[in-house]
Amino acid sequence: MIDDDASMRSSLSRMLINCGYTVNVFERPEDFIEQSIPVSPAAILLDMRMPTMTGTELQKRLNELGRNTPIIFISGESLPHEIVIAMKQGAIDFLFKPFNLDDLLKAIASAIEKDKEVFKVTTQSMTVTQRYESLTPREKQVCALLVDGLMNKDIAVCLGTTDATIKVHKSRVMEKMQADSLQDLVRFLALVKVSS
Repeated sequence: MIDDDASMRSSLSRMLINCGYTVNVFERPEDFIEQSIPVSPAAILLDMRMPTMTGTELQKRLNELGRNTPIIFISGESLPHEIVIAMKQGAIDFLFKPFNLDDLLKAIASAIEKDKEVFKVTTQSMTVTQRYESLTPREKQVCALLVDGLMNKDIAVCLGTTDATIKVHKSRVMEKMQADSLQDLVRFLALVKVSS
């Protein structure tokens, strides 16, 4: 939680701890940037109005740093354009002070679910990318042509080799990529392209 209001930090962190959450509090956005350690799953509760930096400025800075933890804005007052900017930059929710605890808990649960999903996709992407990187240059060529829908004999013609050699390469590609079908291979290669 990043909020310059000490009483808000204190009461909100106490309530969230009572609800079973681990809470880290920061008075200034700069402290958060310098001291926080990215963890997942998590959510950031972010005040809009702070003396040194607005909430949307911090949000933009976090996006630039590749910190994609879902953000829930909490604000005593905000202009419509600030809300629009916050949402366009990926905020999960926007709650006005004083807000209902149930609304906050729902927003946090939603943000944490989103963060879990992003973490799962990122982890899967990294694993698939590592598998892809284990392919030899020739296996990568065969893999790309398989995903393009070419048959073994057509791949052999493209690469100037025999059908039997392509079958061996295809078998290695499927094994290294841990793909049970061509559909799996297509899906995995899409993940590699997304993460690269």
